[in-house]
Amino acid sequence: MYREVCLCVAESKNIIDVTFITQGLHDLKQEGMSMKLQKEIDSVDEDKYEAILLGYGLCNNGIVGIKANKVKIVVPRAHDCITLFLGSKERYDEYFANNPGTYFETTGWIERDHINLENVSESVNRQLGLMSYEEYVRRYGEENAKYLIETLGDWTRNYRKYAYIDMDKRFPKYEEEIRAKAKEKGWEYENLKGDVRLLRKLIDGQWDEEDFIVVMPGQKIFATHDETIIAACQAKSPQAEASGDFAQTPTSMQKLS
Repeated sequence: MYREVCLCVAESKNIIDVTFITQGLHDLKQEGMSMKLQKEIDSVDEDKYEAILLGYGLCNNGIVGIKANKVKIVVPRAHDCITLFLGSKERYDEYFANNPGTYFETTGWIERDHINLENVSESVNRQLGLMSYEEYVRRYGEENAKYLIETLGDWTRNYRKYAYIDMDKRFPKYEEEIRAKAKEKGWEYENLKGDVRLLRKLIDGQWDEEDFIVVMPGQKIFATHDETIIAACQAKSPQAEASGDFAQTPTSMQKLS
């Protein structure tokens, strides 16, 4: 989201300090992702800021359990980052329902994925129960190793369509690149108009309940498993927290100054 966030920050009346975190966190398990994000949040000088804005969706439950300390945390109601690129959870839901098997691309993924993902490739293999190529060779021989890598590591087998989310028409070469990749794989291709609406509202402090949750100090994020996606909660007790029994507390809209 580097370009999109920088655009919204530059045009906002609020004073925003931005920390960009590798998108490779998405490939870790829920506990690993939330732990790393919590560490970033805990490192913030909370006497300096009025709010911490989290530019994430639910992201495979990667933000579940994140806690607000002295400063409130604001989070978009989004399944994942694609929602933030499309502008609303409603548009995301409609497209996702009508276009299963779609792999999305944006300028950020095209420009930065080889940098942001290279350090987590091994952890992803471990998460999926996959061994490295060298380990397969040692166990099963070179010919079998090649077959296993191609078969088990083929993440593309569940996809049949590329969708390029066009956030800015100044990058036509990216659209051409994704269109060519779709043709090469025999997939469908679609160009989707991107929308920074949610990111802009997040950064401008327009945190209505429909699109955002405000996690107040002492509260945590949890998944609702319904159309609201996420909510803020206060643990009833350490025992209740361990069991996943949370008491939801209503939150009101706050604004940055």
